[in-house]
Amino acid sequence: MRKRRRNKLVHEGEYIAEVDIELIEEEGGWSPYLSLDDAYKLDEVREALRLGDLGRVRRLARVFRLTPVDA
Repeated sequence: MRKRRRNKLVHEGEYIAEVDIELIEEEGGWSPYLSLDDAYKLDEVREALRLGDLGRVRRLARVFRLTPVDA
């Protein structure tokens, strides 16, 4: 079993969060996959972004505001 650190982007509305997760790789099967804790973390970040609770998001991830670029 091998583990790799990755960043996952979660987008809701005008915000995007960069969440650190760990991918687990094993021989055969459905590899790579997330741990249950990381899956819950992604769900919590997505819900907090949806509710506009940036304080909660900032405890779990890095938060960015998306700004439109005029052409």
